[in-house]
Amino acid sequence: MDRIASFANDPFDKPPCRGCSSYLTEPYIKCAECPSAFLLCLQCFTRGFEYKKHQSDHKYEIMTSDFPVLEPGWTAQEEMALLEAVMDCGFGNWQDVAYQMRSKTKEECESHYMKNFINNPLFSSTLLGLRKAKDSRFAEGAIPFKPSDDPPRPTFDSVLSRDMAGYMPARADFMEEFDNYAEWDLKDIDFVDDDSDILRALKLAVVDIYHSRLKERQRRKKIIRDHGLINLRKFQMLERCYPKEVQELYDVMRRFARVAGPTEHDKFIESHALEFELRREIRRLQEYRKAGIKSFCSAKVYERAKRMREDERRKRTMLCDVLQYIQDGRACQQWLSKQAAIDAGVTPAVTTITVSATGRRSAPPLNLTGLPGTEKLNEREKELCQVVRLVPGAYLEYKQALLNECRRQGGLRLAQARALIKIDVNKTRKIYDFLIKEGYITKA
Repeated sequence: MDRIASFANDPFDKPPCRGCSSYLTEPYIKCAECPSAFLLCLQCFTRGFEYKKHQSDHKYEIMTSDFPVLEPGWTAQEEMALLEAVMDCGFGNWQDVAYQMRSKTKEECESHYMKNFINNPLFSSTLLGLRKAKDSRFAEGAIPFKPSDDPPRPTFDSVLSRDMAGYMPARADFMEEFDNYAEWDLKDIDFVDDDSDILRALKLAVVDIYHSRLKERQRRKKIIRDHGLINLRKFQMLERCYPKEVQELYDVMRRFARVAGPTEHDKFIESHALEFELRREIRRLQEYRKAGIKSFCSAKVYERAKRMREDERRKRTMLCDVLQYIQDGRACQQWLSKQAAIDAGVTPAVTTITVSATGRRSAPPLNLTGLPGTEKLNEREKELCQVVRLVPGAYLEYKQALLNECRRQGGLRLAQARALIKIDVNKTRKIYDFLIKEGYITKA
Protein backbone atom coordinates (compact mmCIF):
# COMPACT_ATOMS: atom_id res chain seq x y z
CA MET A 1 0.00 0.00 0.00
CA ASP A 2 2.88 2.39 0.69
CA ARG A 3 4.23 1.76 -2.79
CA ILE A 4 0.85 2.46 -4.35
CA ALA A 5 0.50 5.66 -2.31
CA SER A 6 3.78 6.92 -3.71
CA PHE A 7 2.32 7.02 -7.22
CA ALA A 8 0.38 10.21 -6.52
CA ASN A 9 1.76 13.47 -7.86
CA ASP A 10 0.41 15.62 -5.05
CA PRO A 11 3.02 15.87 -2.25
CA PHE A 12 0.26 16.83 0.20
CA ASP A 13 -1.13 13.29 -0.05
CA LYS A 14 2.03 11.85 1.57
CA PRO A 15 3.19 12.30 5.17
CA PRO A 16 5.97 14.87 5.67
CA CYS A 17 9.64 14.07 6.13
CA ARG A 18 10.48 12.95 9.67
CA GLY A 19 13.68 14.93 9.62
CA CYS A 20 12.82 18.41 8.31
CA SER A 21 8.97 18.12 8.18
CA SER A 22 8.96 19.22 4.54
CA TYR A 23 6.63 17.66 1.99
CA LEU A 24 8.17 14.71 0.20
CA THR A 25 8.88 14.72 -3.50
CA GLU A 26 10.02 11.70 -5.45
CA PRO A 27 12.39 10.05 -5.09
CA TYR A 28 12.41 9.73 -1.27
CA ILE A 29 13.55 7.10 1.25
CA LYS A 30 11.47 4.67 3.33
CA CYS A 31 12.99 2.70 6.19
CA ALA A 32 12.48 -1.05 5.69
CA GLU A 33 13.10 -2.03 9.35
CA CYS A 34 10.97 0.46 11.32
CA PRO A 35 7.45 -0.93 11.98
CA SER A 36 5.72 2.33 11.04
CA ALA A 37 6.20 4.27 7.81
CA PHE A 38 9.40 6.20 8.49
CA LEU A 39 9.94 8.47 5.46
CA LEU A 40 12.89 10.78 4.79
CA CYS A 41 13.79 13.18 2.02
CA LEU A 42 17.13 12.72 0.22
CA GLN A 43 18.80 15.59 2.12
CA CYS A 44 17.97 14.15 5.58
CA PHE A 45 18.96 10.65 4.41
CA THR A 46 22.40 11.81 3.24
CA ARG A 47 22.97 13.52 6.62
CA GLY A 48 22.27 10.22 8.42
CA PHE A 49 19.23 11.45 10.35
CA GLU A 50 18.30 9.27 13.35
CA TYR A 51 15.20 9.51 15.54
CA LYS A 52 14.26 7.25 18.49
CA LYS A 53 14.33 3.63 17.19
CA HIS A 54 15.38 4.58 13.68
CA GLN A 55 19.10 4.25 12.98
CA SER A 56 21.09 5.46 10.00
CA ASP A 57 22.32 1.91 9.20
CA HIS A 58 18.80 0.48 8.74
CA LYS A 59 17.85 -1.05 5.43
CA TYR A 60 15.88 1.30 3.18
CA GLU A 61 13.79 1.48 0.03
CA ILE A 62 13.86 4.16 -2.65
CA MET A 63 10.27 5.24 -3.28
CA THR A 64 9.65 6.36 -6.84
CA SER A 65 6.98 5.93 -9.48
CA ASP A 66 9.29 6.08 -12.48
CA PHE A 67 8.63 2.50 -13.65
CA PRO A 68 6.07 0.89 -15.99
CA VAL A 69 2.96 -0.77 -14.57
CA LEU A 70 0.52 -1.78 -17.31
CA GLU A 71 2.58 -1.46 -20.48
CA PRO A 72 6.01 -0.16 -21.52
CA GLY A 73 6.23 3.56 -22.17
CA TRP A 74 3.73 4.46 -19.43
CA THR A 75 5.20 4.98 -15.96
CA ALA A 76 3.20 4.69 -12.77
CA GLN A 77 3.32 8.47 -12.37
CA GLU A 78 1.83 8.92 -15.84
CA GLU A 79 -0.89 6.37 -15.07
CA MET A 80 -1.95 8.37 -12.03
CA ALA A 81 -1.76 11.62 -14.00
CA LEU A 82 -4.01 10.12 -16.69
CA LEU A 83 -6.64 9.03 -14.16
CA GLU A 84 -6.60 12.44 -12.48
CA ALA A 85 -6.88 14.23 -15.84
CA VAL A 86 -9.88 12.10 -16.88
CA MET A 87 -11.49 12.82 -13.52
CA ASP A 88 -10.91 16.57 -13.89
CA CYS A 89 -11.72 17.01 -17.60
CA GLY A 90 -14.31 14.27 -18.07
CA PHE A 91 -14.36 11.07 -20.06
CA GLY A 92 -14.02 11.68 -23.81
CA ASN A 93 -12.44 15.12 -23.49
CA TRP A 94 -9.09 13.76 -24.66
CA GLN A 95 -7.79 17.10 -25.96
CA ASP A 96 -7.89 18.67 -22.47
CA VAL A 97 -6.66 15.42 -20.91
CA ALA A 98 -3.56 15.47 -23.13
CA TYR A 99 -3.04 19.18 -22.42
CA GLN A 100 -3.12 18.53 -18.67
CA MET A 101 -0.70 15.57 -18.93
CA ARG A 102 1.69 17.42 -21.32
CA SER A 103 3.70 14.23 -21.96
CA LYS A 104 1.24 12.31 -24.17
CA THR A 105 -0.83 13.11 -27.22
CA LYS A 106 -4.60 12.97 -27.48
CA GLU A 107 -4.55 9.67 -29.43
CA GLU A 108 -2.14 8.05 -26.97
CA CYS A 109 -4.27 9.00 -23.98
CA GLU A 110 -7.48 7.72 -25.57
CA SER A 111 -6.05 4.38 -26.78
CA HIS A 112 -4.23 3.67 -23.49
CA TYR A 113 -7.27 4.47 -21.35
CA MET A 114 -9.69 2.46 -23.48
CA LYS A 115 -7.32 -0.50 -23.67
CA ASN A 116 -6.30 -0.76 -20.03
CA PHE A 117 -9.19 0.76 -18.03
CA ILE A 118 -12.34 0.21 -20.11
CA ASN A 119 -11.82 -2.90 -22.23
CA ASN A 120 -9.55 -4.72 -19.78
CA PRO A 121 -11.57 -7.67 -18.30
CA LEU A 122 -9.31 -7.82 -15.25
CA PHE A 123 -10.08 -4.26 -14.20
CA SER A 124 -13.79 -4.52 -14.99
CA SER A 125 -14.26 -7.59 -12.78
CA THR A 126 -12.14 -6.09 -10.00
CA LEU A 127 -14.05 -2.81 -10.00
CA LEU A 128 -17.38 -4.65 -10.00
CA GLY A 129 -16.30 -6.71 -6.99
CA LEU A 130 -15.13 -3.61 -5.14
CA ARG A 131 -18.40 -1.83 -5.85
CA LYS A 132 -20.47 -4.76 -4.53
CA ALA A 133 -18.32 -4.99 -1.42
CA LYS A 134 -18.66 -1.27 -0.79
CA ASP A 135 -22.44 -1.36 -1.20
CA SER A 136 -22.80 -4.28 1.19
CA ARG A 137 -20.58 -2.58 3.77
CA PHE A 138 -22.39 0.76 3.79
CA ALA A 139 -25.94 -0.47 3.25
CA GLU A 140 -26.69 -0.77 6.98
CA GLY A 141 -25.18 2.60 7.87
CA ALA A 142 -27.13 4.63 5.31
CA ILE A 143 -29.77 7.06 6.60
CA PRO A 144 -33.22 5.57 5.90
CA PHE A 145 -35.76 7.77 4.16
CA LYS A 146 -39.37 6.57 4.02
CA PRO A 147 -41.60 9.50 3.05
CA SER A 148 -45.34 9.15 2.73
CA ASP A 149 -45.19 11.05 -0.55
CA ASP A 150 -42.56 12.08 -3.03
CA PRO A 151 -40.24 14.62 -1.35
CA PRO A 152 -39.67 18.02 -2.95
CA ARG A 153 -36.55 18.43 -5.05
CA PRO A 154 -35.79 22.15 -5.13
CA THR A 155 -33.16 23.46 -7.47
CA PHE A 156 -29.91 24.81 -6.10
CA ASP A 157 -30.13 28.28 -4.51
CA SER A 158 -33.89 28.54 -5.12
CA VAL A 159 -36.29 30.11 -2.62
CA LEU A 160 -37.54 26.70 -1.46
CA SER A 161 -33.97 25.42 -1.15
CA ARG A 162 -33.05 28.37 1.07
CA ASP A 163 -36.21 27.88 3.16
CA MET A 164 -35.20 24.24 3.72
CA ALA A 165 -31.66 25.30 4.77
CA GLY A 166 -30.14 23.42 1.85
CA TYR A 167 -31.68 20.07 2.86
CA MET A 168 -31.89 17.53 0.02
CA PRO A 169 -34.73 15.12 0.94
CA ALA A 170 -34.08 12.62 -1.83
CA ARG A 171 -30.55 12.10 -0.44
CA ALA A 172 -31.49 12.70 3.23
CA ASP A 173 -28.53 15.04 3.41
CA PHE A 174 -27.69 18.73 3.65
CA MET A 175 -25.96 20.69 0.93
CA GLU A 176 -23.82 22.15 3.71
CA GLU A 177 -23.50 19.98 6.78
CA PHE A 178 -23.61 21.11 10.39
CA ASP A 179 -20.07 22.15 11.35
CA ASN A 180 -19.11 21.71 7.72
CA TYR A 181 -15.36 21.98 8.33
CA ALA A 182 -15.14 19.41 11.13
CA GLU A 183 -13.03 17.11 8.96
CA TRP A 184 -10.27 19.69 8.75
CA ASP A 185 -9.16 18.81 12.28
CA LEU A 186 -8.47 15.22 11.19
CA LYS A 187 -6.73 15.69 7.87
CA ASP A 188 -3.23 16.01 9.36
CA ILE A 189 -3.54 13.42 12.15
CA ASP A 190 -1.29 10.37 11.73
CA PHE A 191 -1.05 7.64 14.39
CA VAL A 192 2.48 6.24 14.64
CA ASP A 193 4.01 3.79 17.12
CA ASP A 194 6.60 6.20 18.49
CA ASP A 195 4.03 8.81 19.61
CA SER A 196 4.19 9.79 23.26
CA ASP A 197 1.26 8.99 25.54
CA ILE A 198 0.18 12.62 25.77
CA LEU A 199 0.27 13.10 22.00
CA ARG A 200 -1.66 9.89 21.40
CA ALA A 201 -4.28 10.89 24.00
CA LEU A 202 -4.61 14.29 22.30
CA LYS A 203 -5.16 12.68 18.92
CA LEU A 204 -7.77 10.32 20.36
CA ALA A 205 -9.55 13.29 21.95
CA VAL A 206 -9.71 15.03 18.56
CA VAL A 207 -11.20 11.87 17.02
CA ASP A 208 -13.80 11.69 19.82
CA ILE A 209 -14.76 15.31 19.19
CA TYR A 210 -15.21 14.54 15.51
CA HIS A 211 -17.42 11.55 16.37
CA SER A 212 -19.60 13.80 18.55
CA ARG A 213 -20.05 16.18 15.62
CA LEU A 214 -21.08 13.29 13.38
CA LYS A 215 -23.67 12.27 15.98
CA GLU A 216 -24.98 15.84 16.05
CA ARG A 217 -25.37 15.80 12.27
CA GLN A 218 -27.29 12.53 12.52
CA ARG A 219 -29.51 13.93 15.27
CA ARG A 220 -30.44 17.02 13.27
CA LYS A 221 -31.34 14.96 10.22
CA LYS A 222 -33.50 12.68 12.38
CA ILE A 223 -35.38 15.70 13.83
CA ILE A 224 -36.11 17.06 10.36
CA ARG A 225 -37.33 13.67 9.12
CA ASP A 226 -39.39 12.72 12.19
CA HIS A 227 -41.13 16.10 12.63
CA GLY A 228 -42.13 16.41 8.97
CA LEU A 229 -39.98 19.46 8.28
CA ILE A 230 -38.90 18.16 4.86
CA ASN A 231 -41.87 19.63 2.97
CA LEU A 232 -41.76 23.07 4.54
CA ARG A 233 -44.74 24.51 2.63
CA LYS A 234 -47.04 21.70 3.74
CA PHE A 235 -45.86 22.22 7.30
CA GLN A 236 -46.64 25.95 7.08
CA MET A 237 -50.11 25.27 5.67
CA LEU A 238 -50.89 22.97 8.60
CA GLU A 239 -49.63 25.59 11.02
CA ARG A 240 -51.99 28.24 9.58
CA CYS A 241 -55.00 26.10 10.57
CA TYR A 242 -54.55 27.22 14.18
CA PRO A 243 -55.72 30.59 15.57
CA LYS A 244 -53.24 33.43 15.72
CA GLU A 245 -52.52 32.97 19.42
CA VAL A 246 -51.82 29.24 18.92
CA GLN A 247 -49.57 30.03 15.93
CA GLU A 248 -47.47 32.30 18.15
CA LEU A 249 -47.26 29.52 20.75
CA TYR A 250 -46.31 27.06 18.00
CA ASP A 251 -43.50 29.33 16.89
CA VAL A 252 -42.19 29.72 20.45
CA MET A 253 -42.43 26.01 21.33
CA ARG A 254 -40.81 24.84 18.09
CA ARG A 255 -37.37 24.99 19.70
CA PHE A 256 -38.48 22.34 22.22
CA ALA A 257 -39.43 19.88 19.48
CA ARG A 258 -35.95 18.39 19.65
CA VAL A 259 -36.58 17.33 23.26
CA ALA A 260 -39.92 15.57 22.72
CA GLY A 261 -40.86 13.22 19.93
CA PRO A 262 -43.03 14.32 17.00
CA THR A 263 -46.21 12.72 18.39
CA GLU A 264 -45.73 14.19 21.86
CA HIS A 265 -45.00 17.62 20.43
CA ASP A 266 -48.14 17.59 18.26
CA LYS A 267 -50.25 16.46 21.23
CA PHE A 268 -48.81 19.31 23.28
CA ILE A 269 -49.74 21.91 20.64
CA GLU A 270 -53.19 20.39 20.10
CA SER A 271 -53.91 20.43 23.83
CA HIS A 272 -53.00 24.12 24.02
CA ALA A 273 -55.20 24.86 21.01
CA LEU A 274 -58.08 23.09 22.77
CA GLU A 275 -57.35 25.03 25.96
CA PHE A 276 -57.47 28.29 24.00
CA GLU A 277 -60.86 27.39 22.52
CA LEU A 278 -62.24 26.43 25.95
CA ARG A 279 -61.02 29.65 27.55
CA ARG A 280 -62.59 31.72 24.77
CA GLU A 281 -65.89 29.86 25.16
CA ILE A 282 -65.81 30.34 28.95
CA ARG A 283 -65.23 34.08 28.54
CA ARG A 284 -68.17 34.29 26.13
CA LEU A 285 -70.48 32.43 28.57
CA GLN A 286 -69.32 34.67 31.42
CA GLU A 287 -70.16 37.71 29.31
CA TYR A 288 -73.65 36.30 28.68
CA ARG A 289 -74.14 35.64 32.40
CA LYS A 290 -72.99 39.17 33.28
CA ALA A 291 -75.49 40.61 30.77
CA GLY A 292 -78.33 38.53 32.31
CA ILE A 293 -78.75 36.18 29.33
CA LYS A 294 -80.01 32.70 30.19
CA SER A 295 -80.85 31.15 26.79
CA PHE A 296 -79.07 30.74 23.46
CA CYS A 297 -81.87 32.55 21.61
CA SER A 298 -81.25 35.61 23.75
CA ALA A 299 -77.52 35.15 23.14
CA LYS A 300 -78.08 35.40 19.35
CA VAL A 301 -80.01 38.65 19.79
CA TYR A 302 -77.27 39.94 22.08
CA GLU A 303 -74.55 39.13 19.55
CA ARG A 304 -76.48 40.89 16.76
CA ALA A 305 -76.94 44.01 18.88
CA LYS A 306 -73.30 43.87 19.91
CA ARG A 307 -72.15 43.86 16.28
CA MET A 308 -74.37 46.85 15.53
CA ARG A 309 -72.89 48.75 18.49
CA GLU A 310 -69.39 47.92 17.31
CA ASP A 311 -70.17 49.22 13.82
CA GLU A 312 -71.58 52.47 15.20
CA ARG A 313 -68.60 52.91 17.51
CA ARG A 314 -66.23 52.30 14.60
CA LYS A 315 -67.98 54.94 12.49
CA ARG A 316 -67.85 57.49 15.33
CA THR A 317 -64.17 56.78 15.84
CA MET A 318 -63.53 57.26 12.11
CA LEU A 319 -65.44 60.53 12.15
CA CYS A 320 -63.45 61.80 15.14
CA ASP A 321 -60.21 60.96 13.41
CA VAL A 322 -61.27 62.76 10.25
CA LEU A 323 -62.48 65.83 12.15
CA GLN A 324 -59.18 65.95 14.02
CA TYR A 325 -57.20 66.42 10.79
CA ILE A 326 -59.67 68.37 8.60
CA GLN A 327 -59.78 72.09 9.32
CA ASP A 328 -61.70 73.09 6.19
CA GLY A 329 -65.43 73.19 6.98
CA ARG A 330 -66.41 72.75 3.35
CA ALA A 331 -64.35 69.59 2.92
CA CYS A 332 -65.74 68.21 6.17
CA GLN A 333 -69.31 68.86 5.01
CA GLN A 334 -68.58 67.09 1.72
CA TRP A 335 -67.26 64.05 3.60
CA LEU A 336 -70.35 63.93 5.85
CA SER A 337 -72.66 64.12 2.84
CA LYS A 338 -70.75 61.30 1.15
CA GLN A 339 -71.03 59.06 4.23
CA ALA A 340 -74.75 59.79 4.54
CA ALA A 341 -75.28 58.84 0.90
CA ILE A 342 -73.35 55.58 1.43
CA ASP A 343 -75.42 54.70 4.50
CA ALA A 344 -78.65 55.43 2.56
CA GLY A 345 -77.56 53.16 -0.30
CA VAL A 346 -77.29 56.00 -2.80
CA THR A 347 -74.27 56.49 -5.05
CA PRO A 348 -72.47 59.58 -3.70
CA ALA A 349 -71.89 62.48 -6.03
CA VAL A 350 -68.33 63.10 -7.15
CA THR A 351 -66.98 66.16 -5.39
CA THR A 352 -63.80 68.06 -6.05
CA ILE A 353 -61.13 68.56 -3.44
CA THR A 354 -60.41 72.14 -2.54
CA VAL A 355 -56.87 73.16 -3.36
CA SER A 356 -54.92 76.27 -2.59
CA ALA A 357 -54.35 79.12 -5.00
CA THR A 358 -50.94 77.73 -5.90
CA GLY A 359 -52.50 74.45 -7.06
CA ARG A 360 -51.10 72.43 -4.14
CA ARG A 361 -53.25 70.49 -1.71
CA SER A 362 -52.80 71.64 1.87
CA ALA A 363 -51.43 68.95 4.15
CA PRO A 364 -53.40 68.02 7.29
CA PRO A 365 -51.99 68.98 10.71
CA LEU A 366 -49.48 66.62 12.27
CA ASN A 367 -50.78 64.24 14.94
CA LEU A 368 -48.48 64.54 17.96
CA THR A 369 -49.99 61.64 19.90
CA GLY A 370 -47.24 59.38 21.19
CA LEU A 371 -44.36 61.35 19.67
CA PRO A 372 -41.35 61.77 21.99
CA GLY A 373 -40.94 65.24 23.44
CA THR A 374 -44.63 66.20 23.23
CA GLU A 375 -44.93 66.43 27.01
CA LYS A 376 -42.23 69.17 27.04
CA LEU A 377 -44.31 71.53 24.87
CA ASN A 378 -46.99 73.97 25.96
CA GLU A 379 -50.27 74.31 24.08
CA ARG A 380 -49.08 77.10 21.75
CA GLU A 381 -45.94 75.15 20.86
CA LYS A 382 -48.01 72.03 20.16
CA GLU A 383 -50.23 74.04 17.83
CA LEU A 384 -47.14 75.36 16.03
CA CYS A 385 -45.70 71.87 15.55
CA GLN A 386 -49.05 70.63 14.21
CA VAL A 387 -49.37 73.45 11.68
CA VAL A 388 -45.71 73.40 10.60
CA ARG A 389 -45.72 69.53 10.67
CA LEU A 390 -42.57 69.37 12.76
CA VAL A 391 -41.91 66.61 15.29
CA PRO A 392 -41.44 67.87 18.88
CA GLY A 393 -37.88 66.55 19.18
CA ALA A 394 -36.70 68.49 16.13
CA TYR A 395 -38.55 71.64 17.26
CA LEU A 396 -36.88 71.56 20.69
CA GLU A 397 -33.48 71.13 19.04
CA TYR A 398 -34.03 74.08 16.67
CA LYS A 399 -35.40 76.22 19.52
CA GLN A 400 -32.34 75.58 21.70
CA ALA A 401 -29.99 76.38 18.82
CA LEU A 402 -31.74 79.70 18.14
CA LEU A 403 -31.76 80.61 21.85
CA ASN A 404 -28.03 79.94 22.18
CA GLU A 405 -27.22 82.02 19.08
CA CYS A 406 -29.45 84.86 20.30
CA ARG A 407 -27.70 84.96 23.72
CA ARG A 408 -24.28 84.89 22.06
CA GLN A 409 -24.96 87.77 19.68
CA GLY A 410 -27.52 89.71 21.72
CA GLY A 411 -30.18 89.32 19.02
CA LEU A 412 -31.04 87.30 15.95
CA ARG A 413 -32.08 88.12 12.40
CA LEU A 414 -34.20 85.94 10.11
CA ALA A 415 -31.28 85.39 7.71
CA GLN A 416 -29.13 84.14 10.59
CA ALA A 417 -31.90 81.76 11.68
CA ARG A 418 -32.20 80.37 8.15
CA ALA A 419 -28.44 79.84 7.98
CA LEU A 420 -28.51 78.08 11.35
CA ILE A 421 -31.53 75.81 10.64
CA LYS A 422 -31.26 73.92 7.35
CA ILE A 423 -34.97 73.25 6.75
CA ASP A 424 -37.71 74.77 4.58
CA VAL A 425 -37.47 78.57 4.64
CA ASN A 426 -41.23 78.95 5.26
CA LYS A 427 -41.03 76.70 8.33
CA THR A 428 -38.01 78.64 9.55
CA ARG A 429 -39.95 81.92 9.22
CA LYS A 430 -42.90 80.55 11.20
CA ILE A 431 -40.63 79.26 13.98
CA TYR A 432 -38.70 82.55 14.04
CA ASP A 433 -41.90 84.64 14.21
CA PHE A 434 -43.34 82.41 16.92
CA LEU A 435 -40.25 82.70 19.12
CA ILE A 436 -40.21 86.49 18.63
CA LYS A 437 -43.90 86.71 19.52
CA GLU A 438 -43.54 84.54 22.62
CA GLY A 439 -40.49 86.49 23.80
CA TYR A 440 -37.93 83.68 23.60
CA ILE A 441 -35.63 85.65 21.31
CA THR A 442 -35.23 89.26 20.19
CA LYS A 443 -34.52 90.83 16.83
CA ALA A 444 -30.99 92.03 16.19
